[in-house]
Amino acid sequence: MSLSRKILGVLICCASVGCASLSGVQERYVVCSYDHAWEASLDAVKDRAVTVKDKDKGLIQTAWLEIPMPGRKYGAFQRDLGDQSKDRSRVVVMLARMNDVTRVSFIEERERWAFRGGSRLFGWAPTEPSEDVMTEVRNRLDARLKERGCSTT
Repeated sequence: MSLSRKILGVLICCASVGCASLSGVQERYVVCSYDHAWEASLDAVKDRAVTVKDKDKGLIQTAWLEIPMPGRKYGAFQRDLGDQSKDRSRVVVMLARMNDVTRVSFIEERERWAFRGGSRLFGWAPTEPSEDVMTEVRNRLDARLKERGCSTT
Protein backbone atom coordinates (compact mmCIF):
# COMPACT_ATOMS: atom_id res chain seq x y z
CA MET A 1 0.00 0.00 0.00
CA SER A 2 1.41 3.38 -0.95
CA LEU A 3 2.28 5.98 1.65
CA SER A 4 -0.39 8.38 0.32
CA ARG A 5 -3.10 5.73 0.80
CA LYS A 6 -1.90 5.14 4.37
CA ILE A 7 -1.96 8.85 5.12
CA LEU A 8 -5.44 9.12 3.61
CA GLY A 9 -6.60 6.21 5.79
CA VAL A 10 -5.26 7.88 8.94
CA LEU A 11 -6.89 11.19 7.98
CA ILE A 12 -10.24 9.49 7.37
CA CYS A 13 -9.98 7.70 10.69
CA CYS A 14 -9.13 10.96 12.46
CA ALA A 15 -12.06 12.69 10.81
CA SER A 16 -14.38 9.95 12.01
CA VAL A 17 -13.57 10.68 15.65
CA GLY A 18 -15.02 14.17 15.37
CA CYS A 19 -13.71 17.69 15.20
CA ALA A 20 -13.89 18.22 18.97
CA SER A 21 -11.50 15.33 19.48
CA LEU A 22 -8.84 16.16 16.91
CA SER A 23 -6.91 18.40 19.26
CA GLY A 24 -6.19 15.48 21.58
CA VAL A 25 -4.51 13.05 19.17
CA GLN A 26 -1.24 11.80 20.63
CA GLU A 27 1.49 10.15 18.58
CA ARG A 28 4.45 7.95 19.31
CA TYR A 29 7.17 7.08 16.81
CA VAL A 30 8.41 3.65 17.80
CA VAL A 31 11.68 2.00 16.80
CA CYS A 32 10.79 -1.70 16.74
CA SER A 33 8.85 -4.14 14.64
CA TYR A 34 5.26 -3.41 13.64
CA ASP A 35 4.21 -6.65 15.36
CA HIS A 36 5.66 -5.52 18.71
CA ALA A 37 3.99 -2.10 18.38
CA TRP A 38 0.68 -3.80 17.48
CA GLU A 39 0.76 -6.10 20.51
CA ALA A 40 1.74 -3.22 22.82
CA SER A 41 -1.16 -1.15 21.45
CA LEU A 42 -3.63 -3.96 22.07
CA ASP A 43 -2.33 -4.31 25.64
CA ALA A 44 -2.71 -0.56 26.19
CA VAL A 45 -6.49 -0.78 25.66
CA LYS A 46 -7.14 -4.20 27.18
CA ASP A 47 -9.16 -2.63 30.02
CA ARG A 48 -11.92 -2.05 27.43
CA ALA A 49 -13.76 -4.30 24.99
CA VAL A 50 -12.21 -4.11 21.51
CA THR A 51 -14.71 -3.93 18.62
CA VAL A 52 -12.33 -3.31 15.70
CA LYS A 53 -8.98 -5.07 15.47
CA ASP A 54 -7.57 -4.81 11.93
CA LYS A 55 -3.82 -5.38 11.94
CA ASP A 56 -3.46 -4.89 8.17
CA LYS A 57 -5.09 -1.45 8.33
CA GLY A 58 -3.45 -0.63 11.67
CA LEU A 59 -6.73 0.14 13.43
CA ILE A 60 -7.88 -0.72 16.94
CA GLN A 61 -11.16 0.67 18.26
CA THR A 62 -12.81 -0.03 21.59
CA ALA A 63 -16.50 -0.27 22.36
CA TRP A 64 -18.32 2.67 23.90
CA LEU A 65 -17.99 2.77 27.67
CA GLU A 66 -20.62 4.79 29.57
CA ILE A 67 -19.33 6.82 32.50
CA PRO A 68 -21.65 8.38 35.12
CA MET A 69 -21.07 12.12 35.56
CA PRO A 70 -23.00 13.08 38.73
CA GLY A 71 -23.68 16.73 39.42
CA ARG A 72 -23.66 17.94 35.81
CA LYS A 73 -26.25 20.69 35.19
CA TYR A 74 -27.92 21.78 31.97
CA GLY A 75 -29.83 24.73 30.58
CA ALA A 76 -30.28 28.33 31.65
CA PHE A 77 -31.78 27.26 34.98
CA GLN A 78 -28.95 24.78 35.67
CA ARG A 79 -31.24 21.82 36.21
CA ASP A 80 -29.80 18.58 37.53
CA LEU A 81 -29.81 15.69 35.05
CA GLY A 82 -29.85 13.09 37.84
CA ASP A 83 -29.07 9.60 36.54
CA GLN A 84 -29.14 10.94 32.96
CA SER A 85 -25.82 12.72 33.52
CA LYS A 86 -23.27 10.58 31.70
CA ASP A 87 -20.46 10.54 29.17
CA ARG A 88 -19.44 7.79 26.82
CA SER A 89 -15.93 7.09 25.72
CA ARG A 90 -14.04 4.92 23.27
CA VAL A 91 -10.38 4.78 22.32
CA VAL A 92 -9.12 4.64 18.74
CA VAL A 93 -5.53 3.55 18.06
CA MET A 94 -3.98 3.85 14.60
CA LEU A 95 -0.65 2.33 13.56
CA ALA A 96 1.33 3.07 10.42
CA ARG A 97 4.49 1.39 9.13
CA MET A 98 7.15 3.92 8.20
CA ASN A 99 10.31 2.05 7.09
CA ASP A 100 12.11 1.13 10.35
CA VAL A 101 9.68 3.12 12.51
CA THR A 102 6.05 2.55 13.44
CA ARG A 103 3.82 5.55 14.16
CA VAL A 104 1.24 4.87 16.87
CA SER A 105 -1.52 7.49 17.20
CA PHE A 106 -4.36 7.35 19.69
CA ILE A 107 -7.34 9.43 20.74
CA GLU A 108 -10.25 9.13 23.10
CA GLU A 109 -13.52 9.87 21.35
CA ARG A 110 -15.80 11.26 24.04
CA GLU A 111 -19.44 12.35 23.99
CA ARG A 112 -21.71 13.69 26.70
CA TRP A 113 -25.42 13.07 27.15
CA ALA A 114 -26.78 16.56 26.62
CA PHE A 115 -30.01 18.50 26.39
CA ARG A 116 -30.53 19.28 22.72
CA GLY A 117 -34.05 20.73 22.61
CA GLY A 118 -36.53 20.23 19.81
CA SER A 119 -38.19 16.90 19.17
CA ARG A 120 -35.13 15.06 20.38
CA LEU A 121 -34.66 16.45 23.88
CA PHE A 122 -31.47 14.58 24.74
CA GLY A 123 -28.71 13.06 22.66
CA TRP A 124 -24.98 12.46 22.44
CA ALA A 125 -22.87 15.56 21.77
CA PRO A 126 -19.10 15.58 21.14
CA THR A 127 -16.88 16.84 23.94
CA GLU A 128 -13.16 17.08 24.62
CA PRO A 129 -11.17 13.93 25.45
CA SER A 130 -10.44 13.29 29.11
CA GLU A 131 -6.85 14.11 30.06
CA ASP A 132 -6.97 11.29 32.63
CA VAL A 133 -7.95 8.67 30.03
CA MET A 134 -5.35 9.91 27.55
CA THR A 135 -2.65 9.82 30.25
CA GLU A 136 -3.64 6.27 31.26
CA VAL A 137 -3.51 5.02 27.66
CA ARG A 138 -0.18 6.81 27.03
CA ASN A 139 1.39 5.38 30.20
CA ARG A 140 0.20 1.82 29.47
CA LEU A 141 1.36 2.09 25.84
CA ASP A 142 4.79 3.41 26.82
CA ALA A 143 5.20 0.67 29.46
CA ARG A 144 4.17 -2.10 27.02
CA LEU A 145 6.50 -0.77 24.34
CA LYS A 146 9.39 -0.67 26.81
CA GLU A 147 8.65 -4.28 27.90
CA ARG A 148 9.03 -5.34 24.26
CA GLY A 149 12.36 -3.53 23.89
CA CYS A 150 10.97 -0.70 21.78
CA SER A 151 12.21 2.85 22.01
CA THR A 152 10.06 5.89 21.34
CA THR A 153 11.17 9.09 19.68
